[in-house]
Amino acid sequence: MAATVKFLQDLQSEITCSICRGYFCEPVTIGCGHSFCQACLSSSWRVGAPVFSCPECRRVSHSREIPLVNMRLVELTELGKELSSKILQSTEGQSQYVTHKKFCKLLCDEDQTALCVTCWETPDHGAHKISPVQEAAHKYRRELEHIGTCLGKHLEYDEQLLAQVKRPAVDWYWLIRAEFYQLCRLLMEEENRCLDRIRQEQKASQDRLSQHMQSLQDLMQELQKVGHQANMDMLQHARQLLGRSESILAQRAKAVTPELKEYPIPGLIEMLNRFRVDLTLDPTSADSCVSVLWDLKSAKAEEDWQVETEDTSCHPVLARQAFRSGSQYWEVDVAQLPQWVLGIYTPYLRRKRTRNMDICDFAFLLRCVKKEGDYYLQTYPGPLDHRMKGPLPRVGVYLEYSSGTLAFYNVLQSSLIYKFHSIPFTAPVTPIFSPGPPLLGTNPGPMTLCPVDSHLCACCYSSQ
Repeated sequence: MAATVKFLQDLQSEITCSICRGYFCEPVTIGCGHSFCQACLSSSWRVGAPVFSCPECRRVSHSREIPLVNMRLVELTELGKELSSKILQSTEGQSQYVTHKKFCKLLCDEDQTALCVTCWETPDHGAHKISPVQEAAHKYRRELEHIGTCLGKHLEYDEQLLAQVKRPAVDWYWLIRAEFYQLCRLLMEEENRCLDRIRQEQKASQDRLSQHMQSLQDLMQELQKVGHQANMDMLQHARQLLGRSESILAQRAKAVTPELKEYPIPGLIEMLNRFRVDLTLDPTSADSCVSVLWDLKSAKAEEDWQVETEDTSCHPVLARQAFRSGSQYWEVDVAQLPQWVLGIYTPYLRRKRTRNMDICDFAFLLRCVKKEGDYYLQTYPGPLDHRMKGPLPRVGVYLEYSSGTLAFYNVLQSSLIYKFHSIPFTAPVTPIFSPGPPLLGTNPGPMTLCPVDSHLCACCYSSQ
């Protein structure tokens, strides 16, 4: 029996990988003659290593490719596994201990090694718990059977779950698809209502202007008619005509100057929030007219910003971030400012250069101006010059680099203010901010970049 065990030991050394210390798995043999598992050798020969050497003898290999699987060694490994299993199943194979040539009847629970009486008496296992082999085998066999039962139950449960996934009781695919279809239908209905409202308001505006023009024409004809009357007859109608003229001329500004309409789009701001970016201001881009606060999120007009009549100066502050691709969205709190400028700056625009060009001449801007108690929104460049009902608390800015799109939104009303299309971007785009110009005799608050996780609704604004 000793010879059989010796043969088994020699065989196991031939079919054991010196790296993982286990039986070969897809063994390969390199030039020096040593063999290893294919995966073990691949891990040992890391990519980028200066030389590839044998993990056992350190002989340098001239080939950097992993050899093919050694099929003869695969067969020898399988044969060795089968032979070892048969020998260990025999009574003598289980009980023979090679070191002292005695039968093993004990098991060290801590080291999980079989022991003979001589080994038990050595100091290496003196403090360890020792159990008879048959008792330990019975114990572990029961534990293995218990684990097998548990694994079987888990496997059965997983099979049931897999069947439910393949044929779910609730078809979420069609349910969610139906919800999106319904949402599209509701949005289309809302779109039709909004477009109808725009058409009605346009018609009402046209009718109002037509009536105003007719009133002017009637008044002019009446003035001409009265002007040819005798003095006494003319004096009897003069006071009345002057009063009517003043009234009609006073209505002209409101009749001619368009008012910025609010057309809320459901879910608009929620969708734009998917592209929210966290911006900070660059204090080095500010001049003496504007100060950037310590948190790099707010800018405020300084006393050096001299207010003049019809002041159109910009004095901008740039963001630290610049964009050359993708879609971005950010929001700015302008509730404490009667006048402000927002937009983007890009240095390479095909515009006619003038002698006194500044940074704002290379920008696309939305400007808020206050005149005689009314607020006006203007774009540069662009045709927008509309009167508002009141100041805006927060403005959203959306940039899409690839299509050259820049849009401004009224966050509180979830409505579009204005959109630039097909801007020829050829360089990085930087957000631009200006908290002014300040009005004479006022001390406006700061312009603040809103945090990414902040949201504004009507109830929040009314409570501020």
